[in-house]
Amino acid sequence: MPIVPDVKNWTWVLERACADCGFDPAATGYADVPVLTRDTATRFAEVLARPDVRVRPDDATWSPLEYGAHVRDVCRLFDHRLAQILRGTPDGTVPRFANWDQDETAVADRYDRQDPARVATELAGAAETIARAFESVPLDRRGLRGERSDGADFTVDSFALYFIHDLVHHVHDVRG
Repeated sequence: MPIVPDVKNWTWVLERACADCGFDPAATGYADVPVLTRDTATRFAEVLARPDVRVRPDDATWSPLEYGAHVRDVCRLFDHRLAQILRGTPDGTVPRFANWDQDETAVADRYDRQDPARVATELAGAAETIARAFESVPLDRRGLRGERSDGADFTVDSFALYFIHDLVHHVHDVRG
C-alpha cells in the first residue's frame, strides 16, 4: 500500500509544496479545487484505460486501478464530510468525522478486482459531485470547521486544499 505521510502532523500539506508531486498550496486557490478535481477524473479515465492498469509496480504500491478506486472513494468521503461540516451538529459542536481506514477499505472492497471502466465512470461522477459541492459553499461559510477522528482540525478552506493535494498526489503516483 502507499506510504502515507504522518497524519498526526498533516499541516505540512498546507504549509509547503509537496516534494513528491509538486502540489503547492500557496499557489492553489479555493476556486482551483473544483477545476483540479475534474482534471483528476479526466486524467484517471486515461490511466484506467491502460492495459497494465492492474499491475502493481512493487508489493508496497497500489496498482493504477487500486489508486483509481481509492480516489473515487476519497471524493465520496470528502463530499460526505463537507456536508457534515456545512450541516453542523445539533449541539453546535464541531462535527467529528468517523475514522476511515483506506487500506482496510481497499482490501474489503477488492479494489484490485474492480472493473476499470466502471471505476472511471464512478470516479467521474464522484469528482463532479464534490467539485459542485465545493463550488456551492458561500465565502462566509468557508471558515466552518470539522475535525478528523485523530483530532486534526479543518476549516472548509483547509479541507479543500488537503483534499485536492490527495488527488493531485495520486495523479502523480500513477503518472497520469
